[in-house]
Amino acid sequence: MRIISGSHKGKRIMAPKKLPVRPTTDMAKEALFNILNNTYYFEDLTILDLFAGTGNISFEFASRGTTDLVAVDADFGCIRFIDKISKELDFGISTVKSDVFQFLGKTVIKADIIFADPPYDFPIEEFAKLPELVFKNELLNEDGILIVEHSKHTDLSHLNHFHKNRRYGGSIFSFFKRTGDSS
Repeated sequence: MRIISGSHKGKRIMAPKKLPVRPTTDMAKEALFNILNNTYYFEDLTILDLFAGTGNISFEFASRGTTDLVAVDADFGCIRFIDKISKELDFGISTVKSDVFQFLGKTVIKADIIFADPPYDFPIEEFAKLPELVFKNELLNEDGILIVEHSKHTDLSHLNHFHKNRRYGGSIFSFFKRTGDSS
């Protein structure tokens, strides 16, 4: 994986092969950040990266100037890897080793963007819990969005707060926002 833009543009990061991850492809990540770049000033954002895995998305936000970043993953190896790279690149990413659903049930962090990249083989009921918990617990700031990455074989458009989706290869980003938010 590589960092697409920002202070560490072009930096290649090799994750250990033993991590239980499927990193977002560079093509999909670049497309996503092109969308976000038209709406957000990265330095001002608070980000929650759920199912953070290798930290690929967190590293991209940090390289673009985001300093208020929390990466959550249940795997200790993933958390250790994110901590290591964050320290090497002086990113200051905070990590939390936790089951994502338990974390969402107890956190008081409010974010501008919550990015979730759960396993593609999650049952639809597990995917549905993400927007349910985020909106029930009011974890987004005003005009905030939840972005869920999933495979092209999963349809989340019927879930509450669904706004739109974008497809890049075999990956889809579904965007969720509070009803009434315009962006």
